[in-house]
Amino acid sequence: MSRIKDTPQGIYHDLIVHGDGRYQDRGWCSNRVVNRCRILLAAFMRGDSRVAPGVQLMALGRGEPSWDTTPPESPAASAQALVDASPVTIAAADLDLAYLDATGESLGEASHRLQVSVTVIGGDLPIAGDGTFPLREFGLFGRFDGEDYMIDYVRHPVIHIGSGDTLVRRIRLVF
Repeated sequence: MSRIKDTPQGIYHDLIVHGDGRYQDRGWCSNRVVNRCRILLAAFMRGDSRVAPGVQLMALGRGEPSWDTTPPESPAASAQALVDASPVTIAAADLDLAYLDATGESLGEASHRLQVSVTVIGGDLPIAGDGTFPLREFGLFGRFDGEDYMIDYVRHPVIHIGSGDTLVRRIRLVF
């Protein structure tokens, strides 16, 4: 049997608009599409009725404070949850999903490229004692048999989101 290329693949992009009007563009970075995404895809292709259609939620986590001094390792493909046991969750209804063409432009028809976008207002996050939400990880989740199944997972250096800040996050998946 020939070796199968590691698909699906993904990247993400963060733009932070600080309360004082400054912009911070963090550029495009790779993310980890985890094994449970492949299970969801296989169940969908089989027509398994236990699969809820589409991305069900995004979770934002605080991760480990130690990641601020020692960059976090890339998560394993076997990861099933964020490190943060009580992440902030954003429901599918608050996510913007769009099909993309090869250049990243939005399409009105289905393609094998999907973008998930969200705008997070700092004032909606649980702010810590330093006046920020320390964001260090995030994941996308689908649902299988009533259980959340991780699709995509990223660990990154801390982003301190203040109550007056806005984070615009875009995740692109290629199937």
